[in-house]
Amino acid sequence: MPEEELAARVADVLGVDAVDFRERAEADAEVIKDAVEEGVFDNPQAIIGLEYEFYAVKADDCTLRRVPRRLLELIGFEKELGLHNAEMTTSPQPLNAHGLTAQESEVKARLRTALNVTDSERMRLVSDALWTIPPEGEDAGTYLTDSVERTATTPEGDDRMIRIATNMSDSARYHAMANTDQAESAGMRIEAPHVSLQGDTVMPESLITSIQPHYQVAHAPDLPDYFNYALRIAGPLLALGVNSPFFPADLYDDDASADEILRDAWMEHRISVFETVLNDPTTGEGKVRFPHDLETVDEAIDRIAGDDTIVPMPVDGGERFDDQFPHFSRKHGTYWRWVRPVFGGPTRSAANARIEFRPIPAQPTVRDSVAFLAAFAGLMESLTRLEHPVVELDWQIARENFYAAMVDGLEADMTWITNDGKETTDSLALYEDLLAHAEDGLTNRGLSEEDAAKYLYPLRRRVRQVVTPASWKHEQVREAIEDGADLEEAIATMQREYVSRQSETLLEGSFADWIGDWRAEDE
Repeated sequence: MPEEELAARVADVLGVDAVDFRERAEADAEVIKDAVEEGVFDNPQAIIGLEYEFYAVKADDCTLRRVPRRLLELIGFEKELGLHNAEMTTSPQPLNAHGLTAQESEVKARLRTALNVTDSERMRLVSDALWTIPPEGEDAGTYLTDSVERTATTPEGDDRMIRIATNMSDSARYHAMANTDQAESAGMRIEAPHVSLQGDTVMPESLITSIQPHYQVAHAPDLPDYFNYALRIAGPLLALGVNSPFFPADLYDDDASADEILRDAWMEHRISVFETVLNDPTTGEGKVRFPHDLETVDEAIDRIAGDDTIVPMPVDGGERFDDQFPHFSRKHGTYWRWVRPVFGGPTRSAANARIEFRPIPAQPTVRDSVAFLAAFAGLMESLTRLEHPVVELDWQIARENFYAAMVDGLEADMTWITNDGKETTDSLALYEDLLAHAEDGLTNRGLSEEDAAKYLYPLRRRVRQVVTPASWKHEQVREAIEDGADLEEAIATMQREYVSRQSETLLEGSFADWIGDWRAEDE
């Protein structure tokens, strides 16, 4: 889309009255509350779904590559923040053996088609948490911060300068965030050990990609129970999934040595990137944060309606069920919490209340991604049904677990309450209890013990070997530096090895295969 046309669309968005938008969102919240009370959002059984993000690279050297918009349409993927991003959303399925199989099969089927199409373009879609090799002939800092200003006419007839990020998708909502009166509410920066990058738009957030499992609760008023358990498992599951210990080499401070960068690397920089890009640096709690416990479903609805509005988007009418509360739905799109409730559905019969679990980064293989979907869903089933005592873990400790996992992955010091009510800081005891309940939840939904164990095997293997994708990457870079490579070369070598191994295992293997190969090489 031409920059002038995009600027005009952004100007139209900025013309939406913020006070009116907020009032309409609050009125929509009352519509949802009434529907919850009527049982509209209830389901006869739990339903699962998955959002899966990718980035594109050149097939020959793994440098980042912009995805042509026509190609996204051809492969049935959705655009995300950056021009290099692509997202897949699976069809909701019942949580049972067939439903999980359907989720995995759909991802593989659509991804296989996408890989075949992108291969003809000498491009590859990568499942990874944070890209590290910028486009050919460009540096990461410029790619993430480059922007232009264009003049657009506002709905009132005035001229206004609009800032457009050069490498951002042509969604007016994304670009409007840098131009609204609330723009200062977003940091638009990256702050991490030995990295400091300031942008003029939210484009730096396009460094990161994730998977987002969804779990629809059977009875909407019970959503707070599931939500509070989801907060307790956020840290432990994040620790298992960490996958972003490094940034592109040119983003590191010039005076930082390779040894310092290795020593101070966080295992999941994706968490801090999302927070520092989108949060107001002058306030304590930002929009991207670890949320507090919920007491009632009405409280969940009110939190979304009352959240700070950065961009009051225009709302079009429609025939879907959730078009009855369109301003609320729009507002939910910028309700950034690491665990968040969702209320929606295309029809009254399909209306649902669900938990969207956002801490997990994109994983090395489809099987690893499905393992997290299965574990999350199994835990939602089992912990709530058995009234597991970990829900009594102090909220502050659950939050500390989360950020400890961000920094140290499986090496993090975390606190857990086991099924017998005993508090423990022993990692093996934590994961023995956690994964046993995940398996219990799956078997209670009709999976055989063998199938439940198969889904969770990739995660059990990580616990036994104390290896995560992040620690694998960290070791790859450390070894390259010890062999004489500089930091840029070491990170690039690691990234190319990651993509190479993924090309062999993405659809039919798992990260556990990488661990086996890696251990064999060390012996």
